[in-house]
Amino acid sequence: MNVLQSKLAKSLIVVAAVGALVAGSTYANAASKTITCYKGTTVKKVTTAKCPTGFTTTAPKAAPAPAKAGAGTTAGAVAINATYKGSMKLVWSDSDVKVSSITATGTGTTAGLASLSGTGSSAPSSQCDAIIGTGVLGSGADTVKVTFDSGTQGCADSDAAPANVTLKGNAVVNGGTGKYAGATGTLKATGSFAVKSTSAGFTETQALTLTLVGNIVTK
Repeated sequence: MNVLQSKLAKSLIVVAAVGALVAGSTYANAASKTITCYKGTTVKKVTTAKCPTGFTTTAPKAAPAPAKAGAGTTAGAVAINATYKGSMKLVWSDSDVKVSSITATGTGTTAGLASLSGTGSSAPSSQCDAIIGTGVLGSGADTVKVTFDSGTQGCADSDAAPANVTLKGNAVVNGGTGKYAGATGTLKATGSFAVKSTSAGFTETQALTLTLVGNIVTK
C-alpha cells in the first residue's frame, strides 16, 4: 500500500469512527431523554426511543387564521364589466339637451343586470360639459340604481349639431331592489352617442353605447 492509499484508508477509518460515535450517542440520548409524541390533538411525553404506535414526533400544523380582507377587496362585492348597447330618445334646444328615455341590453359580466333604462340631461356651454343622468340596471326582482357623479362629462366633436359625443365619468350605485337592496359602489363609465338633428326642438332616437366597470357592494 503506498503512502496516498495509506492516508486515504486512515481518513475513512476516522470518518467511520466518528459516525459510529455519533450514532451511539444519539441512541443513548434517545433512550434517556423525554420525547413528545403527537396523534391528532393528543399529546404524550415518553422516555422511550420511539413514539407509541400511531404517534409521531411531528406536531400537527396549526389551522390557518382566517384571511383578512386586504386593500382592494371587499366582502360582498359583485364585479361588473358590461357593455350596454341600445337607443336613446333625445331633443335639444338652444339651452340644453334632454334624454327622455334610454333602453339598452348588456353583454359581458353583467352580474345578472343585463338591461339598462334611464334618463338624462345636459346644459352645454362648451364642447365638454357635465351630464346629469340616472338609470336602472336589471329588471324584475333584482335591480340597481345608478346616478352619474358631478365629474361625468360629455364631449362633442363639434360645437353644433350634428355631433358625436363621448361620455366619461363614474356611475354611483345608490341602492337597488332584491339582493341589491342597499347596494353601494362606483362604476367607471365610458360611452358614446350622437346628436344628428340640425333642428332645435326635434325629437330623435340615436344609438347609445355605455360600458360600466367596477364592483357593486351588497349588504
